[in-house]
Amino acid sequence: QVQLVESGGGLVQPGGSLTLSCAASGSIFRLGVMGWYRQAPGKERELVATITSSGPTNYGDSVKGRFTISRDNAKYTAYLQMNILKPEDTAVYSCHADGLVGGSPFRSFEAWGQGTLVTVSS
Repeated sequence: QVQLVESGGGLVQPGGSLTLSCAASGSIFRLGVMGWYRQAPGKERELVATITSSGPTNYGDSVKGRFTISRDNAKYTAYLQMNILKPEDTAVYSCHADGLVGGSPFRSFEAWGQGTLVTVSS
């Protein structure tokens, strides 16, 4: 079983910055794509950013140029650096990961974190 724990959410003023972290733990053999998604009140969940194990990234249109996703494979951790935050960035941000867990045979997994609230307000 794989667990994802997010941290770093909170209240920030418009134009400010915040960094989220997502740490994966459990019987991980290989961690694949890690990503961040967000859901604002009354809206559907949307892609924020993803990053593969080798580094290529993908961003949602609304955050391109402002947010940066990165990861530390040795620590099974992904980060989301958010700059020039806007009130419309207010949402619950959730981490997602896939990969393989150890065993015989190996099994694929998908996991979600519990979410962390980011509020952008003056």
